[in-house]
Amino acid sequence: MKTIVLLLITLAAANSAAAKVNVVTSTTDLASIAKMVGGDAVEVTSIARGTSDPHFVEVLPSYMVRVQKANVYFKLGMDIDRWAAPIIDGSRNGKLVVVDCSKNIVPLEVPTGKVDASMGDIHTRGNPHYWLDPDNGAVVAETIADALASVDPGNSSMYHANLEKFTAELAARKAKWAESARALKGLKMVTYHNSWPYFSRAFGVVVEEFVEPLPGIEPTPSHTARVIDVVKASNIRVIGVEPYFSKRTPETIARATGAAIVDLPPSVGGAPGADDYFSLFDVLIERLKAAAQ
Repeated sequence: MKTIVLLLITLAAANSAAAKVNVVTSTTDLASIAKMVGGDAVEVTSIARGTSDPHFVEVLPSYMVRVQKANVYFKLGMDIDRWAAPIIDGSRNGKLVVVDCSKNIVPLEVPTGKVDASMGDIHTRGNPHYWLDPDNGAVVAETIADALASVDPGNSSMYHANLEKFTAELAARKAKWAESARALKGLKMVTYHNSWPYFSRAFGVVVEEFVEPLPGIEPTPSHTARVIDVVKASNIRVIGVEPYFSKRTPETIARATGAAIVDLPPSVGGAPGADDYFSLFDVLIERLKAAAQ
């Protein structure tokens, strides 16, 4: 009998030691960073896919069930993933730790003055596509490491060691990206949505105009005509389109101007080869370089 009891205690201890921190993230970008920082101590899933528009994700009961089992939820914040709130609330997980990964980000394009619906989908805390600057990726990784260490203090040293590895790898990649992206300095672009100010700051491309007349508003014929005029006048060669938008209007602009349409995935998993946070930038830089040539 004593042998059986001891065996059960040993098995229970082994199972407890092997239990992983269950992490759910809003997007694949946060999931990728969380996997690298968390290592073998975490199990990570993302609500949105890499091809999803992070502004609009359908709230499904299956997502609530997934979050119900989670220990930590990492959200983008800055109002881009407002859909996360009903998922979290619907999970009824009173022990869930919710972490806003934007909390230490210095935002760009913070609106001043009155903001209303006539301005389109304007985010009052600034442009929320902050992960597209690698420097902000380092900030997010630190936020994630600190949160995981708080939830799982027994693995704190491992999380912060992984953070150091992530930061070192990011620094090495940044040096390669800077060299590779040298040809992109000053490249003028049109993009469908205003997804790229942080990327532009990091790599020197210039977004002159948007296919959308206002953020989140469908293109109109009059605005499309104006974009065509801008593309011709500024000799713009690239029209960047995120994977979740229709190419109908970009193709109209391309036919009228000779500019090239480039599929630009803003998130991990949004295109072949963009398999993690680091390779996402490899794909973006190489696609823009190819189009610029």
